Amino acid sequence: MKKNFFTTNIWLKLVSLLMAVALWFFVILSGRSEVTMDVPVKFINVPDKSEAVDYPKSISVTIEGQEQLLKYLKPNDISAVLDISDAKSGRSFYTISKDNIKLPKSFLVTGIDPETFSLTIERQLKKAVTVKPHIVGVPEKDYRISAIKVEPGTVILEGPESAVSKIDAVRTEPIDISGINSDLVYKANLNLTDTLIKKSINKVDITLSVEKTIKEKR
Repeated sequence: MKKNFFTTNIWLKLVSLLMAVALWFFVILSGRSEVTMDVPVKFINVPDKSEAVDYPKSISVTIEGQEQLLKYLKPNDISAVLDISDAKSGRSFYTISKDNIKLPKSFLVTGIDPETFSLTIERQLKKAVTVKPHIVGVPEKDYRISAIKVEPGTVILEGPESAVSKIDAVRTEPIDISGINSDLVYKANLNLTDTLIKKSINKVDITLSVEKTIKEKR
């Protein structure tokens, strides 16, 4: 009886099996889609007193998953993490694999661009520089700025040597004094756009002393 079951209508049974497998794949793969996102590159185990510079801030990653879930996937949910503990001073090339991409388990990485890129390891430099207020506009007629006080007057910068060594002073955001006729105390942000450079403070207090001008008698 068992022999007849396995040998009778064998082709019909094979066709049924193939159809069942095809149906299983259809159910599993249906509703799946792909999306490409720009993913930030992050480094871990950076050599002591060193900085990574001159590298792509993001890479393009293609991700596959259920279409409904992909709609809720955000760039912040994904990152490319690279261990550079073996990095030496100078320029090096690194390759990012799927194992370097951190993302929710329900998704699959199908593409990375670029897979290989270069970065440069530089010595870290810490330096104190002067803070300079950026004053725009002029006071009310017959008034002038008699003194400007910045507190604190210096800021400590820390970052790649090639970037920090070029900076001798940091300006504040523009401070508009148009039409003022009395002393002004202003908390100003420091204008430093290089994201690789860290600063010891973010704001300074600017005190502007204003006085009335004295006209000469004729």
